[in-house]
Amino acid sequence: MLTSALQGDGALTPMRGGVDWAAQRPGSKFAIGVVCRADDLTDYEYRIECRVSENRCDVIAEQLFRKKYRTNKSGQRTSVAGTVKLFRTDHCSDAAPNIVARLYNEKQGTPRTLGRSHSVLFQLVGQKLRQEIQDGVSVVVESLKDIFYLDPIPSHMRAYSPLADKLDSDAKNIAGVIAALPESKQRDIEAVLTKYASKLPERDIRNVYAETVGKFKSDAMLYCEEDWLGAGERMSDGTLRFLAILTALLTRPEKSLLVIEEIDNGLHPSRATMLLDMLRTIGKQRGVDVLATTHNPALLDAMGTEMVPFISVAHRDRRTGHSILVLLEDIKQLPKLLAQGTIGRLSSRGLIEKSLQQSFDFEELDKSENA
Repeated sequence: MLTSALQGDGALTPMRGGVDWAAQRPGSKFAIGVVCRADDLTDYEYRIECRVSENRCDVIAEQLFRKKYRTNKSGQRTSVAGTVKLFRTDHCSDAAPNIVARLYNEKQGTPRTLGRSHSVLFQLVGQKLRQEIQDGVSVVVESLKDIFYLDPIPSHMRAYSPLADKLDSDAKNIAGVIAALPESKQRDIEAVLTKYASKLPERDIRNVYAETVGKFKSDAMLYCEEDWLGAGERMSDGTLRFLAILTALLTRPEKSLLVIEEIDNGLHPSRATMLLDMLRTIGKQRGVDVLATTHNPALLDAMGTEMVPFISVAHRDRRTGHSILVLLEDIKQLPKLLAQGTIGRLSSRGLIEKSLQQSFDFEELDKSENA
């Protein structure tokens, strides 16, 4: 249910703000959209608009379009060849209990009455549909399922965990995921974990591994062997977070998206280069994309100028209060900024945000003069 997706339930954690703040006050509506690329010629564009009222969330409009593109001799996309409305919803009043979706039939669309407490997209999963609709629904649903939000909580990772085939968002079952793998794959992953963990500041980790425990071998524990004044089997919060990120990279499906906030939290600044190398190397090997946030100047410096096209800056528009994402390479003053120092240094001194705000001020000035 949309309400559960926002405020959480027994299986889902709540989103920040819950139902009350899903829509920007004083409004009551919000929308979100996504474009999923099926192949070089095909995109699926999905959009859902919702209304929140009396601590619940309902659909007020939803659509899924398929766009086909033309290509040039080099195989690059050019113009749109055609658009098909796989489904769209009719207008409905705020008090209506149901919503009518028009399913593609080469005419006006076949009407299908559905509930408003769930998205139309997921209500169509498993239903008998025209092949074009089925293909579009499958592509978008699978793309959404392949987005994994990782927020490792080290204190949760120190306990026993049941064997599992998927990593939880807080990585509490990291031991169970590793121990449940086929023996050969488990050894391969443990070797990679050990390889990178041994490069962390402590430099005393000789082996990282997961092992089943108990009479029925249904639970597992994560261990490490160390050479530090005779001590053993202890890992810092930063090391555990690092291992969780690495395990997610090694176990997520190909072509999935891994999302990590404050990716370098708890990690020694001197290991920023190693973190980037790990993300790029293993991400490329396994076909996993990584979307991460950071406030760490050391990590930004480690990225260097070659990664400028992959960096976006989040800042707040002081005119509207909206948060805005801007590609670093789209900042007009970037060459002059880089002449003053590295990206991390510019960020820590607030020069990037200052330049962005000045750009908006100049744009507003130009508009007023041309008016």
